[in-house]
Amino acid sequence: MKDSFGREIEYMRVSVTDRCSLRCRYCMPEGIKLTDRNEILSFEEIVRVCECAAKLGINTVRVTGGEPLARKNCPKLISMIKGISGIEKVTMTTNGVLLREHLDELVLAGIDGINISLDTLKAERYEYITGRDCLSRVTGAVEACLDTGISLKINSVIISGVNDDEIADLASLAKENPLDVRFIEMMPIGSGRDYPPLRGEDVRKRVEAEFGKGKKDISLHGKGPARYYRHDGFKGSIGYIDAVNNSFCSSCNRVRLTSDGKLKSCLCYDEGADLKEALRTEGMHDGESVTDLIREAVLSKPLMHCFDETEKITEKKRMVSIGG
Repeated sequence: MKDSFGREIEYMRVSVTDRCSLRCRYCMPEGIKLTDRNEILSFEEIVRVCECAAKLGINTVRVTGGEPLARKNCPKLISMIKGISGIEKVTMTTNGVLLREHLDELVLAGIDGINISLDTLKAERYEYITGRDCLSRVTGAVEACLDTGISLKINSVIISGVNDDEIADLASLAKENPLDVRFIEMMPIGSGRDYPPLRGEDVRKRVEAEFGKGKKDISLHGKGPARYYRHDGFKGSIGYIDAVNNSFCSSCNRVRLTSDGKLKSCLCYDEGADLKEALRTEGMHDGESVTDLIREAVLSKPLMHCFDETEKITEKKRMVSIGG
């Protein structure tokens, strides 16, 4: 499925809830209003969207939140999506707090990869950033994932003056373990606007100052936008996702389904197709109207985001409501 600029759209991020077990300052601070539960798509509705998307060429689905494991029976949904013809890979992004207790179920469901969000290795700082004292549960989940052999990535958002002194320590996770550490620029969405991003290029320079210059890693790490580098003596790779200062719009291959059923073709614009209304109007029967809406949303995908001109960003929701 190609958009109007000839980009192949094959990857869909699916938010299954806007609930979360943490209260990260830049994503879901305390006091945030949550979506009414009856407005959130059911598993059957999510599967219907994935079926329609698969017919159009989507072959990779990433399950997100909020925190996806805060949604009861989330591993069951993974299994349901894995069973759809045309879907080749299903992965998940999680904060890791609930991961260890659900890991066996996820493995049985056929999960293809797990990304764990982890911005610090210091317990006190973790509580400051997330509002919860859960670091040991997350690091335990990392160890448990490594034992399963599942493809594992650590996502770290670096914030100037908060955790930028831990860049080398976080990178060392990829030195000591067969996993990827990805450093992600802060997105100017929701509360993220309050934290100026540390440029990905500056983070890379700090990594190289500690570990030497890395070699570009062109091996397949998934269908995301990270640029990967391999350093001597490392068991894993270091990736950089710097959407603000190093736009990858020309090769963007994704759309996003929010937990309340809106299909977004670009993160920074408040535009998209209301699939929930179509799903509930057609009674879950033929799915043709949903398929048509997905196709139209892809064809209307803009050429570029406008993160470098924040006054033009029309998306006002927080990342937790969009599906981070």
